[in-house]
Amino acid sequence: MTSTKVSEMTGQGFVHGVYSLVNPQVGTTRNGDPFLKCLFRDSTGEAIGRQWRFDPSSMQEITATGFVRIEGEQEMYQDKLQIKVREIWAHAPSSEELVELLPSTRKDIDEMFSELTALVQSLEHPAAKALASAYLDDKKMMKDFKVAPAAMTIHHAWIGGLLEHTLQLMKLADGMLPNYPRLSRDIILIGLFIHDLGKVEELRWDRGFEYTREGNLIGHIARGAMWLEEKAKVAEENLGEPLPDGFITVMQHIVLSHHGLLEHGAAKLPSTPEAIFVSQLDNLDAHTQTALDSARPWVKTAVGDEAFTERLWSLNTKLYRRDPLKSS
Repeated sequence: MTSTKVSEMTGQGFVHGVYSLVNPQVGTTRNGDPFLKCLFRDSTGEAIGRQWRFDPSSMQEITATGFVRIEGEQEMYQDKLQIKVREIWAHAPSSEELVELLPSTRKDIDEMFSELTALVQSLEHPAAKALASAYLDDKKMMKDFKVAPAAMTIHHAWIGGLLEHTLQLMKLADGMLPNYPRLSRDIILIGLFIHDLGKVEELRWDRGFEYTREGNLIGHIARGAMWLEEKAKVAEENLGEPLPDGFITVMQHIVLSHHGLLEHGAAKLPSTPEAIFVSQLDNLDAHTQTALDSARPWVKTAVGDEAFTERLWSLNTKLYRRDPLKSS
């Protein structure tokens, strides 16, 4: 049976199919009765899910795989698409179904990776080239890097999102750096290449997007800083001599500080010109992508035609959706 695509839901009619189960929780009605609240997601969008008659003891069973098969009705509630669930079962999706269930990059992954590799290979200092090669030569890491999401929900939260975000930053930097000749191009390009690589262990995407045990207990920033110690040894072996004094410390600092502010998750405040550039550029791309995905998504779902979005906590504002210079 073909699943009803979220993007095709109008707020009326029967719903059936397989979806990614996002953030399932047990709520309580005003009468004290338990109900299931969650989000249902496929590659085209997401909808609010509610099952008003729900046995909390079944939660472990229906969340076993991260995907569910449901039957129910769609409706609009407070201008938002909502699915009232009649029946829900855990579902183990095939590889073909995963493509339909998880949002994916609209760009060609192999082409993006080739572009990124070319930028990495344009580094000039032998130590920089050796360190970058230590990462590129890690086949398992690069295989995961090409398909991993960059986040759970905020920005580039799709298959291939981490690669797309990283390449975008490196291309932006390569275009901007001629305006800042006193910055080290090698350090910045490597910093951007590796700044989020720890996310290949922080996140999993085989059963929907969620944090791994490593992600919850260590996180991508600490993992990235630790990996630099390992890759430095590989680089020195390949180079046949020690890396320049302070090089790895400066690179670790970029990884530890790229979130910019301590309250935003940075382990240290950016304290080199290159670290400040990386942090600001990372913020630019993340915030711009978040704004576009919220105000002008590629695929529109049945959420009304409001001029403003809801308040976005990551941007601390509502966004005006419309471009006054673009004809509707």
